[in-house]
Amino acid sequence: MTVDGWITAAVVVGVLVALARELAPPPFVILGAVVGLLLLDVITTEQALAGFANPAPFTVAALYVVARAVQRTGGVTAAVDMLLAGAHDGERPPSARGVLVRMLPPVMATSALLNNTPIVAVLAPNLATWAEERGLSSSKLLIPLSYAAILGGVLTAVGTSTTLVVSGLMEQSGLAPLGLLEPLRFGLPVAVVGGTVIALAAPRLLPTRTAAHESFRVGAKAFTLSVQVVADGPVDGVTIADAGLRALRGVYCVQVRRGEQVMAPVAPDIQLLGGDELTFVGNVHRVVDLQHRRGLSSSEAHHASAIGGTAQMFYEAVIGPSSPLVGQTLKQVGFRARYGAAVVAIHRAGAPVGDKLGEVTLRTGDTLLCLAGAGFAARAQDSGTFALVAAIGAEAPLDKRRTRLALLVLAGMLVLAGSGLLTILEASLTAALALVASRVMSPAQARQAIDVPVIVVIAAAFGLGAAVESSGLADAIAGLVQQVAGPFGAAGLVVGLILLVVVLTELITNNAAAVLAFPVAVATAERADLAARPLLLAVAVAASLSFVTPLGYQTNLMVYGLGGYRFGDFARLGLPVAVLSVVALSVSVLLQA
Repeated sequence: MTVDGWITAAVVVGVLVALARELAPPPFVILGAVVGLLLLDVITTEQALAGFANPAPFTVAALYVVARAVQRTGGVTAAVDMLLAGAHDGERPPSARGVLVRMLPPVMATSALLNNTPIVAVLAPNLATWAEERGLSSSKLLIPLSYAAILGGVLTAVGTSTTLVVSGLMEQSGLAPLGLLEPLRFGLPVAVVGGTVIALAAPRLLPTRTAAHESFRVGAKAFTLSVQVVADGPVDGVTIADAGLRALRGVYCVQVRRGEQVMAPVAPDIQLLGGDELTFVGNVHRVVDLQHRRGLSSSEAHHASAIGGTAQMFYEAVIGPSSPLVGQTLKQVGFRARYGAAVVAIHRAGAPVGDKLGEVTLRTGDTLLCLAGAGFAARAQDSGTFALVAAIGAEAPLDKRRTRLALLVLAGMLVLAGSGLLTILEASLTAALALVASRVMSPAQARQAIDVPVIVVIAAAFGLGAAVESSGLADAIAGLVQQVAGPFGAAGLVVGLILLVVVLTELITNNAAAVLAFPVAVATAERADLAARPLLLAVAVAASLSFVTPLGYQTNLMVYGLGGYRFGDFARLGLPVAVLSVVALSVSVLLQA
């Protein structure tokens, strides 16, 4: 290797160590590495900035907006709710395997059409609540949810940012970008094999864990909530028991009011009618969750009007050690005016405090239950007031007209991109602009939907990949792969390359792994006289196969704390899923290359 090659190798090793040990956020690590390589003249300015002019980051940003719009309609959650409804008979806890069999296919299908990261973001809390209400540990379901989203993401070019990154690199290298359904030929066998392993093995291999947020649950103080039955909705005309409102955990229906008639206690065979007002008593999470249950409309809207805005949510906000609230009362700091939020309750060391909330002297670690607008989390975290701000429940769904419009825009985007009339970039940007122009989303909501750190990692990683290629490091790694796996022929090279990518994606982010492996795949194809495109498509799929640790893929990190998992829990299920997925991918590449 040249001197530039050794410099690049040292930088890449530094990046791997920094990302694996979480020494700094990924955008800072990747961007810092690229700047360092630029200053050392390993890459040119054009190479360093190539990612910021590539279609990939802009396509990913636009798809975040589209996915967020579809989520806000509530259509995805409603579909999953309907599918899961048959998995529970209301008499005993549902079977984890039965739930997985019903859940995995629609999650994969949805993740194939929408970016998988926001899909898990919207489904994971709802799934955890659904399971806990029915006596099923959410730890049996959340890792499978993440894995299903990963497997679904490799079915199309828009399912995950990784395939879009590889597509952008291919376009930059003079190759045709990936077609919308092109990953399907390798991704489908992987998804079928991986999904089967998850459904069969997850209930047995995954332990029962208590979610971390359970320690903050409010048990000593019950909250009361009144909801109305939506006329002609899913629960209009059915009994309390059939509506699933009788066997809820942590919340209890104490009365039904129908005009002047009050029915209490509530018998399971009472038939609900549109306009009935139901009163529930229970802990805070269960009460909040009821506001978003299909067929019930909350009567809390008039309380939210006191803090302004149109999309109120509940949040748990934990006071940090350096917070200006420590030693102060809510009245003294003017909390409502200052933060645009109303405090419903204060909890200290797992126990609620007195009723006069405005006069409680706040301490480090106190948890405030707040009702605020959707921008509260960003404002509160930026202020440094809270160590953690976690939303409870979800935004109120849009009206049905906007729901249909969002789904229509999504369908139009897929048809235009799949037919070739527009590129994926053109179709996704058009869809994002259409959603904002039609007021399905506001410009501010569109900006908030974009995961900026992910976009920065993608754009900056192109410069790192350019250094790996131009410095000769890629050719050197390809030579090593050929030396080790070459004696086994083409099969050995394909398996060796896939294993290299899978190991990289477990150590660092999936997008960074794809960028680093891309030039190695090109060099391997040239050395072994193989077609480059199948190998590059294999890199796109393999870079998403992160199952063994929570570090390699963002969806794994999202369910890590929510499910109360330990680090090793991912390997319990992830190792067999990873091994068999690699086998399925390798066989598919060899048969179709």
